[in-house]
Amino acid sequence: MKIIEGGVCAAKGFKAGAMRCGIRKSQTKKDLAMILSDCECNAAAVYTTNRVKAAPILLTKEHLANGKARAVIVNSGNANACAPFGMENARREAAAAARALGVEAEDVIVASTGVIGQTLNVEAIEEHAGSMEMKYDNSMTAAEAIMTTDTKVKTIAVEFEAGGTVCHMGGICKGSGMIHPNMGTMLAFITTDCAITAEQMQKALLDEARITFNRVTVDGDTSTNDMCALLANGMAGNAEIAAEGADYTAFREALHTITEDLARKIAGDGEGASKLMTCSVSGAADEETAERLAKSICSSSLVKAAMFGSDANWGRVLCAMGYSGAPFDTEAVTVEFASKEGRIAVCEQGRGLDFDENLAKRILSQEEVEIRVTLKEGGGAVTCWGCDLTYDYVKINGDYRS
Repeated sequence: MKIIEGGVCAAKGFKAGAMRCGIRKSQTKKDLAMILSDCECNAAAVYTTNRVKAAPILLTKEHLANGKARAVIVNSGNANACAPFGMENARREAAAAARALGVEAEDVIVASTGVIGQTLNVEAIEEHAGSMEMKYDNSMTAAEAIMTTDTKVKTIAVEFEAGGTVCHMGGICKGSGMIHPNMGTMLAFITTDCAITAEQMQKALLDEARITFNRVTVDGDTSTNDMCALLANGMAGNAEIAAEGADYTAFREALHTITEDLARKIAGDGEGASKLMTCSVSGAADEETAERLAKSICSSSLVKAAMFGSDANWGRVLCAMGYSGAPFDTEAVTVEFASKEGRIAVCEQGRGLDFDENLAKRILSQEEVEIRVTLKEGGGAVTCWGCDLTYDYVKINGDYRS
C-alpha cells in the first residue's frame, strides 16, 4: 500500500465539483460540492449518535437502506438541522443533485454543515447545481467547499491490492469544532474502486470508525450532522470481497490508513488549535478501560490548556484519569510527555518525579505533542487524538453565526 494523490477522485470513475451558490454570507468561498460515480456503488455510512439529528442524516439513512448510492451533495454554511422545512429542503437538495448529475434522487447522499436552526436557502442550490463542472481531478476543490471553520484542507488517498488487482481509495473530510468521539465527529466522504459488498463495507467502516474517528475530541460537543459515507464502484475489476480473508484485510488496512489520517487532521485543526495532542494509554486492564482513560485526558479542558501553555502539569492528566470512571491502580501510573524534541518522564508509580522543566517546555512547545500513560494491569492499549485549548476557540465560537 502507498500514499497517492487524488482524494475522492483517486479511485477510477469518480468525479467531483464545487462552486459558490450563495448559501454562505461569504462572497468568495465555495459552499456546495458534489461527488459522482460513473456507475452504481455499494454504499455504507456511520452517523452521529446525537439524539438530535439533522434532516440530511435522516434522508441519507432512507436512501442508503438498500446499500446503494451513486452521488453525494454537501453544502456548507447551513446545517439544515432543527430548521423550518428541514426534510422538505433536504429532499429538494437531493432532487437538485439528481437533475444536475443525471441520477435518481434516491441514489444521492445528502450532507450539510454550518449554522443550526436556520432555513436552508435550497433555492440557491436548485438554481446553481446544474452549472457545476464535474471533473475527475477535482477532489481538492470539493474538499475546500465543505470547510466551515476549518483552516486546512483534509484529504488523503492510497493505492492497494486486493486479489492481485490494484485498487484505489481516497477521502476528504471537514471537521474543526463541535467534535467529540461519538461518530461521526465530522463530515467525511470516502470513495474506492475496489469491488466489495455493502455488508462488508458497513462492517469495516463501523470497526474503523470506532478506533479512529470515534477517538477524536476537540471540544466535547457532538454535532447533529456528523456522518462518514463510503462508496465503492468496483471499477478496479477485482473479485468482489464478500467475506473476511486476505482481500478484506487489505481493504481494512487501506480504510484504516484513510480514517486515521483524517482523524489526526481533524484533531490538529481543532478550532483555534495550535497543537495536535496525542494521548496513548497502555497496560490497562482492557481496551475499554484504556479508551475511557485516554478520552478523558484528551477531553480535559485543563489538560488542553496546559498543552497550550507548554506546561508539564502532569497532575491534570491524573485528575482526568481519576474522574473518567474507569478503574485503574492509582499507585501504578507512569506519565511521559514526548515530541520530536524528545521524551521526559514526569510521574512514576502515581508520584511526581524531579524533571528538567526547560526540557519539558521544549518538548511541549512543538506542533505535535504526546501524552503517554503506562499502567501495569493488562494488555489494553489505545491512542486518542485531540488539540490544545486556545483563546481563539472562544473567539471563533463567540460569534460563529456572524
